Amino acid sequence: MPVRNRLAELQPEIAAWRRDLHEHPEILFDTHRTSAVVAEKLRDFGCDEVVTGIGRTGVVGVIRGKGGSDRVIGLRADMDALPIHEETGVEYASKTPGAMHACGHDGHTAMLLGAARYLAETRNFAGTVVVIFQPAEEGGGGGKEMCDDGMMDRWGIDEVYGMHNWPGRPVGSFAIRPGAFFAATDQFEILIEGKGGHAAKPQEVVDTMVVTSHIILALQSVVSRNVDPVKQAVLSVTSCESSSKAFNVIPQTVTLKGTVRTMAPEIRDLIEERIKAICTSTAAAFGATAEVTYNRSYPVMSNHETETAHAIAAAEKVAGSCDEAPLVMGGEDFAFMLEERPGAYILVGNGDTAPVHHPKYNFNDEAIPAGASWWAELVEMRLPAAS
Repeated sequence: MPVRNRLAELQPEIAAWRRDLHEHPEILFDTHRTSAVVAEKLRDFGCDEVVTGIGRTGVVGVIRGKGGSDRVIGLRADMDALPIHEETGVEYASKTPGAMHACGHDGHTAMLLGAARYLAETRNFAGTVVVIFQPAEEGGGGGKEMCDDGMMDRWGIDEVYGMHNWPGRPVGSFAIRPGAFFAATDQFEILIEGKGGHAAKPQEVVDTMVVTSHIILALQSVVSRNVDPVKQAVLSVTSCESSSKAFNVIPQTVTLKGTVRTMAPEIRDLIEERIKAICTSTAAAFGATAEVTYNRSYPVMSNHETETAHAIAAAEKVAGSCDEAPLVMGGEDFAFMLEERPGAYILVGNGDTAPVHHPKYNFNDEAIPAGASWWAELVEMRLPAAS
């Protein structure tokens, strides 16, 4: 079945919701306006239950079908924006300086709202649909907080599905892969301490800048020389700050920050071990010290095989085909939901647009009918109404 006529008919209205959300971006858990808008619309649609404050500012709507099944399907969209200054120049650009919907979560929210309206109108399914609107996907772990609030058990969710727009793919096309899909994301901070002093008297100091240079170069050997070449991993040093801003002072301390991306638990363990060993040993060789703080953030997001097949079947009905997606070294906190319940995460094409997390990115409203139809098709396939 192609894009549903009703959702194609609703596209201008759904796009208007999306543009309103785009004008008023909110970061991490501070999605108070967005959450209120979502909750109000779900009530207007006639959802059987609307609950706010799940995972701090998350919203859950419950839509019951025509009976005959106790199965419960969860559908999740993220709501938060990014701390980026928008440069799109569109008339509905962000009104909040330093914040914008640079990842398309405004589109995800609008598409799921459109699907919720359709499902509440038609109820052409047996069982229950739980629509999940999550805050703080961009680094805040909002998905984990919603799970920790008991969301899965409270509504008896059996399967859960997510979707993300993807620039570079044809508008409304789909791609997915079973198993590991998005990477685990970790952060590290390294405090290097030597003996500061005058830059004209290097013999009297333990030069933290020299130590730092050797550590940065040595860390680049972890992926190339410690990780199996057929495994995926990224280690990037992204920040270097010293305790001195003067041109003639060798600093007492230097702080490095960076990120690690992996697709397998054993590689994650290996890289953490190697970072700590390289930093402490290299610093000691120069008479300095290095203290490593390693924080594990999102786990690998791994699609379940059976549910991936369901997602593919729905995509093929909507778009006619579904491609195999590449591995993505970015992180996605839908991983926490997939650790609690079987499910799958799919990509929908955003067309030839700027990449996500770019100040000129904008969600493509032409993707709305396909994305919203995929949600509806998935529900009606997984919870078929009695004929």
